[in-house]
Parts: sequence; structure tokens; C-alpha cells
Amino acid sequence: MTKKKLKIAIDSPAAAGAGTVAKALSKYFNLLYLDTGKIYRYIAYLKKNSPEKYNLNFLKKKIKVLKLKELEKKNLSNDEIGTLASKIAKDKKIRKLVHNFQINCAYRFPRKFNGCCLDGRDITYKIIPDANFKFFITASLRVRTLRRYRELRKLGKKTTLLNVRKSIKNRDYRDFNRRISPLKRTKDSILINTSNLTKSACFLKLKNIIEKETKY
Repeated sequence: MTKKKLKIAIDSPAAAGAGTVAKALSKYFNLLYLDTGKIYRYIAYLKKNSPEKYNLNFLKKKIKVLKLKELEKKNLSNDEIGTLASKIAKDKKIRKLVHNFQINCAYRFPRKFNGCCLDGRDITYKIIPDANFKFFITASLRVRTLRRYRELRKLGKKTTLLNVRKSIKNRDYRDFNRRISPLKRTKDSILINTSNLTKSACFLKLKNIIEKETKY
């Protein structure tokens, strides 16, 4: 593979570490990064905070002017937003709106980038089926529970390990069993289990896989 625009697709269940490694890869290879799930959380945030304005036209206007830097700055990690986002993601009209936004990020990114890196639930087979690299990142339920618990505590959120575990299990069930674009590992996706990997070790593992097949 010669040096050309690089497209990386990552799917994963909640709190598996996909977002962290995707950001690191994007920075290292100079790729446009998009946490696709955060768009649904952003829409859930709008619905929760602007219920009187919330409709499809309102969302179209908001998504049209949405800047990725603005999206990254927003704290949308609480369970209430996450649960609402999962419900919103079932709406076909909203999925179409978000799908178009994701496609633009994947295939029409600014020239200053060497490519794109998107992570979510259906990226490898729905958004970037022709990605140069496809990864399915996972970790044990115990490890993911601890990670999310520590993340929430760091943000000052009061919760318990039991509640976090229950929330992740429910999220897994919805993600793997939803009728539209369920979370699944495709045959051509490289499986990465991060249960026993540090953030840096996970990054190096994926970086080495990519560099072995490219001239980056």
C-alpha cells in the first residue's frame, strides 16, 4: 500500500477504549477524528435541554453548522444522555441525518488531513466499508465497568460499580440486538482485546499494525 489517504474504521462496545486509541491514532497519523456515538449524544443533549425547539428541522440546522472541535469539548458522558441517545438512534430519520454527517467526515475531510478515523458501532460495515483498516476493540465487562466508573468519578459523578455494570450490560444488549445497524464484528475486522493493555500499549499495537502495511 502506497502512501495515500488513510481510512480507519473502529467498532466497539461501551468503555472498551476505542475512543482513546482512535484519538491517539488520529493525532499520530494526522487524521480527522470522529466519535460517531457522540453525535447521537449531542442530539440527546439538544432534546433534553431544548425540548420546545426539538424537531427534525432544528436538528438539521444544528448538525449543518456543527464543528468537531465543539463536539469534542462538550461533556456528554452521563448515563441519562447515553440512554436517551440509544433510544434516539432507533429513529430512521435521525439515523439518516447522522449517517450523512458521518459520510462527509469519512470521505470529504479537509485536505490538511492524511485521512480519517471514525469509531462507533457500525463503522466497519455501514459507514466506511472500504476502510484501509478495520478494528473491533473490546474488553471484559469487569474492566469496562471499572473504566467507566473511574471516568464518571473523575467527572464528579456519584455512582456505584453495580449501577455502572448494569448500565453497560443494558447498553451492550441494546447495541448488539438493535434492528438497525447493530454492533458486530465483521470478518475483515482485526480483533483487539484491551482488557490487559494500557492505553499506550493499545496505541502501539494498532500503530504497528498500520505502519506494517503502509508507508506512513
